[in-house]
Amino acid sequence: MRRRLFKNLIRAPCTEPVSGWRVALEAVGAQLQGTITRTLGRSLAIREVDAGSCNGCELEIHALNNPLYNLEGLGIRFVASPRHADLLLVTGPVSRHMEIALRRTYEATPDPKLVVAVGDCACTGGIFGAGYASRGRIANVIPVDVAVAGCPPDPTRLLTGILTALEGRSARPR
Repeated sequence: MRRRLFKNLIRAPCTEPVSGWRVALEAVGAQLQGTITRTLGRSLAIREVDAGSCNGCELEIHALNNPLYNLEGLGIRFVASPRHADLLLVTGPVSRHMEIALRRTYEATPDPKLVVAVGDCACTGGIFGAGYASRGRIANVIPVDVAVAGCPPDPTRLLTGILTALEGRSARPR
């Protein structure tokens, strides 16, 4: 056992080198942080709504909170109430039972509000489409500012979608 410990102390760790995606992530993060400060003058508050997804997109959204992506360091935080939110991050096709809740959440969010549809199901209805149990894509129920495609989209694409929504907000006349 001692021999193995000494061997591990002497040998270099077996980790992978940093790849190119980390550089892209840092560039998007810096641009996002500047846009948040310029547009809002404070941190961005996001309310995440699952309108009937398979939870694949939620896993990627939760990955944004880990130390690798450091969402809090970029000036973004998740809030529990839509009354405190600047942006709604909506996943999944809208199920019949979530339609009223999604509309109420949208109405409770103060103006000017932004809506980002996350994932193929939220953008197009996915394999569920519109039917007896599903209203289909998010845009069928509430207005959508930005759609982030992918099944599920990776966290860097999510950050890019949030950045696109914020840049669209800053371009709007006040």
